[in-house]
Amino acid sequence: MDKKENVNIFMQDSKKLDFEDYMKYEKGSRGNLGEELPVIVYRMMEYSVMEELVQRFGREEQVDIFRSAGYRAGAYFAKTFLNLEQPLDSFISELQRTMENLKIGVLRIERIEEETGHIILTVSEDADCSGLPVLGETVCNYDEGFISGVLSTYSGREYTAVEVDCWATGDRVCRFHVDCK
Repeated sequence: MDKKENVNIFMQDSKKLDFEDYMKYEKGSRGNLGEELPVIVYRMMEYSVMEELVQRFGREEQVDIFRSAGYRAGAYFAKTFLNLEQPLDSFISELQRTMENLKIGVLRIERIEEETGHIILTVSEDADCSGLPVLGETVCNYDEGFISGVLSTYSGREYTAVEVDCWATGDRVCRFHVDCK
């Protein structure tokens, strides 16, 4: 006997959802709880997904998936929350304010070499890792992708961010080296 697939007959004619569909929600739909979540709730989701991906596919694939997901979110964030038609210094100022307002982290620029595209930046109070014990490795792969997605979307050039310092390696900020390909 053939195994029947469970089908929700009410969803048969619906379109396949994409990332931007999931970002749409009705403001005030969490009337009692509000818009914010504690960091521990975010970390439960992030690190349980991370461990599941490592278990199923290995560490290298997990890192690649988190970077890709971060890139997708960073591109969406840039298009949705930031003015992409402004000079770099104004864009960076707006990015800093918006990241702080949304409690993503506190962004600081250490160096920008506009001619090469090389940037060194830090993010403190990062939801991913601030307060973690020393684990001996950087853990902010999602943030690497997020930063890459934001800068690539703004500039129209492909950027790659690599975390070189992390709370999980004993530092008190996450430091990223960002380069234009």
